[in-house]
Amino acid sequence: MTRRVALLRGVNVNGIAIKSADLKALFTGLGFGAVRTVLASGNVLFDADERDAAALRTRIEQALRERFGYDAWIVLLTQKQVAGMAEAYPFERIDDERHPYIVFGSDAAMLDEIMEKAGTVDAGTEQLQRGKGVLYWQCPRGESLDTPVAKLLAKTRYRSSTTTRNLRTVEKLLTG
Repeated sequence: MTRRVALLRGVNVNGIAIKSADLKALFTGLGFGAVRTVLASGNVLFDADERDAAALRTRIEQALRERFGYDAWIVLLTQKQVAGMAEAYPFERIDDERHPYIVFGSDAAMLDEIMEKAGTVDAGTEQLQRGKGVLYWQCPRGESLDTPVAKLLAKTRYRSSTTTRNLRTVEKLLTG
């Protein structure tokens, strides 16, 4: 049995409203154990026996589409992978004026493309660094929709393969 983390893209924003209880019921109905949702932003912890992560991801995405009627995309990881990604966060976290984010990706080529398109980031404004399966991003508080990296991440092209979480949210995924 492997503890997994499903990170849903675009939940409870832009008119896609899914209640945590309904999300939990869907995952339980799919036969997963110890299902727990974290916050109301599409984070699900669950236990699964399935070894084929790609097939598991497809099965969950199809179930989300059928049940909630939206173009569902997830990033699926083990809880152990998420712990390693959080632990590797490279930027200082002592600055209360900056938001620490992790951009999770299911397609390494897309993450590489984002890094390339971001070019040289103004470290005075924000920071972006490639990690294993993720991008580490830090931006000024209150500007997480307005910086050059934020605008790049919002492009439709990356919708099916990336999702962003605040590092504090990620750390909550490690305790369940």
